Amino acid sequence: MKHLFVINPAAGKAGNEGELLEQIQELDLDCEVVHTQRQEEACDIARAAAQRGEPLRIYACGGDGTLNEVVNGAAGFDHVAVTNVPLGTGNDFLKIFGPQNKEKFSQLEELSRGPQVAMDLMECNGKLGLDIFCAGVDARIAADVHKYRRLPLVRGIGAYILSLVEHVLFRGISRQTRVEAGEYAYEGETTIICVCNGRHYGGGFMPVGDNLPDDGKLEMLVVPKVSRRTFFRLVGEYAKGRYRQHPDLITAVEGTEFVITAPQPLVAVVDGEVLREQRYHIRLSDKRVNFFYPQGLSYQPRMEGAN
Repeated sequence: MKHLFVINPAAGKAGNEGELLEQIQELDLDCEVVHTQRQEEACDIARAAAQRGEPLRIYACGGDGTLNEVVNGAAGFDHVAVTNVPLGTGNDFLKIFGPQNKEKFSQLEELSRGPQVAMDLMECNGKLGLDIFCAGVDARIAADVHKYRRLPLVRGIGAYILSLVEHVLFRGISRQTRVEAGEYAYEGETTIICVCNGRHYGGGFMPVGDNLPDDGKLEMLVVPKVSRRTFFRLVGEYAKGRYRQHPDLITAVEGTEFVITAPQPLVAVVDGEVLREQRYHIRLSDKRVNFFYPQGLSYQPRMEGAN
């Protein structure tokens, strides 16, 4: 079996790549290492390798964006499996595997021998996603975090807080939107819309704590226009997956197909990738992707996260 390491040198902190390369050299496996130099190149590399037809495991070495690109290239190939070596600042998808996810997914020898599972994918305007789609104030905050990371002395959560203040206090938290899913339809101003295949996004949000990425369905949460005071009261509950305790403010809809439209372009984020469109068609994809992970970890929900 071939083991392909697709490394995004721009991801995460300096110094991580050196440790990774040392581990790869110590593996007694048929390994290939490729560095990306441009956006979407990881997708092209993964697809080209998958098309060779040989059994293959691909390691997306970077953050959620790198994983998303590799997934888009490898989806639908039964002889290929992918994973994520966490070099990014977030690596939100891996959080479904519990608090030891970064440590365990960083141990390449153990990871290379791990089991695999066929996971669902959602398709958004032709792009595949493994984790979560969002198109509310949370998406706008996430899309602008990078602006504040460039400022002197601003790091990590500080950049997120500055972006949150900008959008919640000065830009307005709601946007006119129409949401359709089967018999469900809503038209009006919305604060948050998310469609979940996975469970985590945004560095610390877990909107649906008992969601599974292999159960053949997606779950959407819709928060209509709320006041800033209500938003700050609600956001902590939303982040902890307690939406069932607030049915008057958060609507949950299970399904396999959703359409979101707006009179003006909406900022959306799919697995860390930023989109700006007036219409989003999200559906459960016909394709799946094999995902491998360290032995002993589980992506089943833990009781503290489920409701």
